[in-house]
Amino acid sequence: MNGSENGFEVLQPGPMSLLQDAGRLGWQHLGVSPAGPLDLHAAAWANHLLGNAWGAPLLEVALGGLQLRSRVDSWVAVCGADVVIEVDGVPQANWSRFAVRAGQQLQLGYARSGQRAYLAVAGGFHGPTQLGSIATQQRDGLGGLHGDGRALQAGDWLRCAAAHLPGVASVPWPYVPDYHCRPLLRVITGGDALSFSEDQLQGFFAQAWQLSPQSDRMGARLCGAALTVPVLTSARQWSQGVSNGAIQVPADGQPIILLADRQTMGGYPLLGWLHPLDLGRLAQCPAHHELRFTAVSLSDAQAELHEFYRFFRE
Repeated sequence: MNGSENGFEVLQPGPMSLLQDAGRLGWQHLGVSPAGPLDLHAAAWANHLLGNAWGAPLLEVALGGLQLRSRVDSWVAVCGADVVIEVDGVPQANWSRFAVRAGQQLQLGYARSGQRAYLAVAGGFHGPTQLGSIATQQRDGLGGLHGDGRALQAGDWLRCAAAHLPGVASVPWPYVPDYHCRPLLRVITGGDALSFSEDQLQGFFAQAWQLSPQSDRMGARLCGAALTVPVLTSARQWSQGVSNGAIQVPADGQPIILLADRQTMGGYPLLGWLHPLDLGRLAQCPAHHELRFTAVSLSDAQAELHEFYRFFRE
């Protein structure tokens, strides 16, 4: 740590705190997944509250338990999981921005609902980039504070610039999710969906699934009444590129929803894709949480995603 630099010292990193940005885009043809925040909604609001550029580097804090000491007068915003937020013991509102002065300690308690909190700082955190991104990808050992995919550790130094904003601000309440409720997640059917029998396709939407404890940043694994996996034609015997939200159905009939750290190719039948704006809601669900799905048209999903990007990126 260089005492002449501005930033935050990591006193306690929590179970897993990762430096993320908009993702490592444009490298999937070489087998490099994009990484980036699992909950795009919460991450986008955290940066937006501070006036940061789209995808400015921030922290994805799994389950909470993070403690930082500031060496700079700045502003931070926290959105996502319901965690107790304190600056020198003084409570701060979630889904809001607030000032942190040099010498003060910022603490995030453990999540009471939701799984991931996003902590942004005015101007974004600074760090080395690899393949054009600072995003942490643990599986491939890419990105992060040290460029090797490691999660934050005690003693790490998060560099940022001093900043001054006019005052506190919060996300309007209609845009703050309730992580206690059972989500109804929207699916764009496609891929190999027509290869599934009609009763199997209806069965996917009719039943309540549970989120498996084996889920991680690569994929959310579902547990429920197994689907019968179709036998694909010879034209689909080869693996194909897969994207964020793709719903694979492996031989055991238990679907997997691919997430930010996914592989870039896959050969399992694809039932469809989770609505991109529902991936964040999925990322906030704890193990064994009940999940239900409903169909959404591609055009409706595209229109909603367009409005999301228009608001946050323009």
